[in-house]
Amino acid sequence: MALRELPFRTATAISKDARPIVRAALPLCRRHASSEAGKEVESSSSLEVPPPPEELVKSYDPVARSRLRRRGNKELPPSRYQYRSPKYYRGPLHPHQPPPVSDPSSRLFQPGPFSLPRLEQTYQSTIAPDLLALTYQHYPPGYRQPKNEQRLREWTGASPYYKNRPLRGPRGKGEVLRLLQEPRTFRNIPKITKVVVHSMVPEAQENSANLHVAGMILQAITNVRAVSHKAKHNVVGWGLREGRYISATATMEHEDAQHFLAKLIDVVLPRIKEWKGVPGSAGDGHGNIQFGLEPEQLALFPEIEVNYDAYPPKMIPGCHISIITDATSNKDARLLLQAIGLPFYGKLND
Repeated sequence: MALRELPFRTATAISKDARPIVRAALPLCRRHASSEAGKEVESSSSLEVPPPPEELVKSYDPVARSRLRRRGNKELPPSRYQYRSPKYYRGPLHPHQPPPVSDPSSRLFQPGPFSLPRLEQTYQSTIAPDLLALTYQHYPPGYRQPKNEQRLREWTGASPYYKNRPLRGPRGKGEVLRLLQEPRTFRNIPKITKVVVHSMVPEAQENSANLHVAGMILQAITNVRAVSHKAKHNVVGWGLREGRYISATATMEHEDAQHFLAKLIDVVLPRIKEWKGVPGSAGDGHGNIQFGLEPEQLALFPEIEVNYDAYPPKMIPGCHISIITDATSNKDARLLLQAIGLPFYGKLND
């Protein structure tokens, strides 16, 4: 019985050994439909194209072509990039709408960012997850948030002037409605949107050099061109006269704001003697924190110290720094700024 099965087993073993060789040789025996076309593509080359004639090479003169264009005898070749976004936004109903800021054809387009500042990297890796964990409120599946009541008052009465009028504010003098706080998710974690540095220079009404020095200092420490402002009214108590330049402002966004805050928190504020921190009462109730620096403290910025002789000490002004966030309360904004290293003291204003 064993002798009868011997030839069958031998043939099976030989076929197993030869099977990989046959599979590898099958693609070589096949003929694909694109084989003929492949030969034509491989045979062609850019080196086989004949060079242009010598007469065409000698007649080509770029200097002469530019002269003809300057004289107006020959127009520029047509371009595919003739579109230019509108300079002014004329409303949502205008037929000519500007492209989004992310579009390269937009006037406000900024390429990048190609690298993230250290503060932005820390925010994305550490601060944002911590803020989400500290302020997260869990809602079970199927939870429906109760509807918010109308916080503004309607006009009641039979007078025809009450029709189609906007709603009135709440009762009480000077009361401001607070922003509604949405449930915290990974989509609405508070973050810094921009930083505004404002310097008031009333001495500039008599001597414009004070305003020039203030503008140069703001531009040096913020890397943003400062914008000057005029007084709109006469204020006798402050000695302001209408139409005179009295202040300068620098607004920073994106990387400029991140670099400025990192420099302010890590370099400038630790060098201020007996500096308690930012008052806990600072804030407008809508997620924006403000504090000020005196002239002696403003001079501690490295851009001013390295070139201190360029700024007369008596002309160095103070400044107000406004950190604007997308938070909806002072508590969330303060929590964000404490995470990046800004201390607070005193009674907290929530």
